[in-house]
Amino acid sequence: MQLDVLVIGSGAREHALAWKLAQSPQCARLFCAPGNAGVAAEPAVTALPDLDVADNDAVVAWCTANRVGLVVVGPEQPLVDGVADALRAGGVPVFGPSAAAAQLEGSKTFLKDLCREYDIPTAAYRSFTDADEAKAYIAAQGAPIVVKADGLAAGKGVTVAATVAEAQAAVDDALVARRFGDAGAEVVVEAFLDGEEASLFAIVDGRTVVTLASAQDHKAVCEGDTGPNTGGMGAYSPAPVVTPSVEAAARATILQRTADAMVDRGTPFTGVLFAGIMVKEGVPVLLEHNVRFGDPECEVLMARLRSDLLPLLLAAALGKLSEAPAPVWADEAALTVVLAANGYPGPYTSGSRIEGLADVRPPAKVFHAGTRAAAGGGVEAAGGRVLAVTASGPNVAAAQAAAYAAVDAVRWPGGFCRRDIGWRAVAREREGGKEERERKREGGRRAAARPPLSPGRRARRCDRMQI
Repeated sequence: MQLDVLVIGSGAREHALAWKLAQSPQCARLFCAPGNAGVAAEPAVTALPDLDVADNDAVVAWCTANRVGLVVVGPEQPLVDGVADALRAGGVPVFGPSAAAAQLEGSKTFLKDLCREYDIPTAAYRSFTDADEAKAYIAAQGAPIVVKADGLAAGKGVTVAATVAEAQAAVDDALVARRFGDAGAEVVVEAFLDGEEASLFAIVDGRTVVTLASAQDHKAVCEGDTGPNTGGMGAYSPAPVVTPSVEAAARATILQRTADAMVDRGTPFTGVLFAGIMVKEGVPVLLEHNVRFGDPECEVLMARLRSDLLPLLLAAALGKLSEAPAPVWADEAALTVVLAANGYPGPYTSGSRIEGLADVRPPAKVFHAGTRAAAGGGVEAAGGRVLAVTASGPNVAAAQAAAYAAVDAVRWPGGFCRRDIGWRAVAREREGGKEERERKREGGRRAAARPPLSPGRRARRCDRMQI
């Protein structure tokens, strides 16, 4: 049976979800509210720019009037604001957690307390509402140390401080200057964890957990993963650091324990559980949970997903996830490069025209984030992160080359990108190739020692790269 689907959101994540869901034989009509210029250009998708997705009653009324069979909520804010609760109360199937369950992302203190109660591995921490107390704790702990705004801060509320002074300044930004508004009314100060970060995703329906593919994103604005944090400057999948043993450990000690904890607390989780993990010596530790697909990780996941997404999400929404077929993933890698407006993540200017989008051809795909239709036709920038240029290849290096070839087809003087997305995985592949050649030269004998990974382009200055 076919059904109509509504995707809520306006970013590249929602463009990717709409693009993938519209391919399902089970999908009759696909709507996206409010969408963006790229969503509106998809032949099988209808954008709804006038539907106010911040008005839960309006969303329910529209879905009821149009007999929508499934709502997929992209961003975290509507979930924290209770749109899934309103839809369920109105009898509309929805893929996304309740407001109570969305506190896994909506409050860092909520998550850390849950981890402590249910033995979910995470960094040691304390929460503060008083700046002086937080700064005294930081002085006693020393650096490096991490300061996080408790609430939603669009991916910009985390400071990984190399010095005590930097950490204390982050506390003042949140608690005194109120840089993050109510989201920074409380801060979590936690121990710095060494290792390599990765993202692991799962579809969850109560106690049922279906793991998806892994990914690794790049939060820092500058090459070599330096500079201020952003919502994400690029990503790739799979993440080599997430080996089968790491995935199994993360599933058991992080994803399943979290799902069980939420059921035990009377707030079962339904939707995407996104675990940001730190891996060191093969052991995963939870950094944070998000309650939606990551952005830009979603773009590479959708590029690699070979099975139908719609039945999986619908099964979770209906409480039948255990009956759903397992997702099927391409063996090839996918990589996405975010094109952002000059000045991002600081002040930036909207309205610059973007050319060359039609020159990006399959297998590359441009997912739109902050874009809108330009007067007289074409597309112009309307946000900080503007495009997510995505491509696939037999390995990360090939996907990287294809993605940057597509980036170079885009003509946009008002934007920039990082030129090293995927550098860790590419370095691993190069070292792996060297080892393979060495093994062949040595008649199959294992290399005695692995050389250190290439530092990539760490030494590059933190300059905005003009396209």
